[in-house]
Amino acid sequence: MILLLLCPKCKNKMKYQTTDIYLTGKRKKCVYCGNSFKVKDNKIEKIKP
Repeated sequence: MILLLLCPKCKNKMKYQTTDIYLTGKRKKCVYCGNSFKVKDNKIEKIKP
């Protein structure tokens, strides 16, 4: 499953790939500004492979 995430600090979009359907407790570090945020709260959409 590939998700599109939005960084809450710099507002850049990133792709996030996971095999787990449960997103609670997952964190992602922004590749642009280095901010760490929760995946569940900042998900934009699911991308079809």
